[in-house]
Amino acid sequence: MVENLQIIMINKTTPQPSLFSSLTDQLNPRHPLYLLANKIDWRRFEEAFSPLYCAVNGRPAKPIRLMCGLLILKHVRNLSDESVVEQWSENAYYQYFCGMLEFTPSYPCNASELVHFRKRVGENGMELILSESIRVNQE
Repeated sequence: MVENLQIIMINKTTPQPSLFSSLTDQLNPRHPLYLLANKIDWRRFEEAFSPLYCAVNGRPAKPIRLMCGLLILKHVRNLSDESVVEQWSENAYYQYFCGMLEFTPSYPCNASELVHFRKRVGENGMELILSESIRVNQE
């Protein structure tokens, strides 16, 4: 009898997802940020902002989707640069929204890099980012 009980207990255990497995396997696809991430046309940002970067010299820049995603999250959640960077390191939905495939417990960038990115894309770039976030929120 005890032997059967032990077998049942073993069969009842389910494997826990690895911290390093894909975020798409771990997250609820009905979560608002998950849905929003899949509605945004991220290519618009890549096409608009890629020419602002030099491909051959200097330190590699942070991905455009990451930086745009952080700015959208900052706007939508009414956060400071410091808060959005800090919360990103703790929130798998923020990371998925910004294009990450796996959870990363470290900061995505220094908060001052958001200031530099805003200056790089300028007023027109910021309008593009905000208009896209407004467009998908109205759908």
